[in-house]
Amino acid sequence: MGSLLHTNDDFGLFIARITLGIVILPHGLQKLLGMFGGAGFSGTVDFFVGSGIPSAVAILIIIGESFGAIGLIIGLLSRLAAFGLTLIMLGAIFMVHLQNGFFMNWFGNQSGEGFEYHLLALGLSLVVLINGGGKWSVDRAIVN
Repeated sequence: MGSLLHTNDDFGLFIARITLGIVILPHGLQKLLGMFGGAGFSGTVDFFVGSGIPSAVAILIIIGESFGAIGLIIGLLSRLAAFGLTLIMLGAIFMVHLQNGFFMNWFGNQSGEGFEYHLLALGLSLVVLINGGGKWSVDRAIVN
């Protein structure tokens, strides 16, 4: 358990962890609670199942994006949350967004959104996964 929580006092890790958590949390709240125009828990599970994703995986995505984001913001189980988001972002890139190219659909001239956002989230996730939550994380307080 110590290696899962181990981190150093790096301020850059804090920035990566907080940024990732703040950006992902609204997406998780859309899926979990229907906030920000989202479909809510059942609507999201139904959407994923209709897209060929098993309901267990859909539930893990909802948990990862909502509770994982909260964990990142407070720095609790940062590596586990980052691991979950790494898998979610890889799945989103390869199952949905890769076919739409790199760029987001800013001007509405492509069939869907590209994967640039997911690549940024993936990069931040990998930083936290490899190095831990950094400065001001609950993980660091537990281990030290």
